[in-house]
Amino acid sequence: MDITAVQHQRAIPTIGTKEGDAALREKTDQFEAIIVKMMLDEAMKEEKNLFSANDPGEKIFKSMYREELSNASAGGFGFSQMLFEHLSQKGEKIEK
Repeated sequence: MDITAVQHQRAIPTIGTKEGDAALREKTDQFEAIIVKMMLDEAMKEEKNLFSANDPGEKIFKSMYREELSNASAGGFGFSQMLFEHLSQKGEKIEK
């Protein structure tokens, strides 16, 4: 085993530190974006076609649109904040 490879690995951010909180916030926002995308996928399942009835790019376009919409709105629905607060409290209990 090459020990130099182990020395160059980044440390896992600790919750409660500024960089740890930023990393946790990023992950909770990403999780919220996934939840929002799943809701949008279900809500827009029966949406009318934008282009012709058999356009192969239709599904790809709609999927990309919903993904970008969910990424842009992540952090605004409250799931991310609740999860961040919950995990921050868990991290404080573990550290003590």
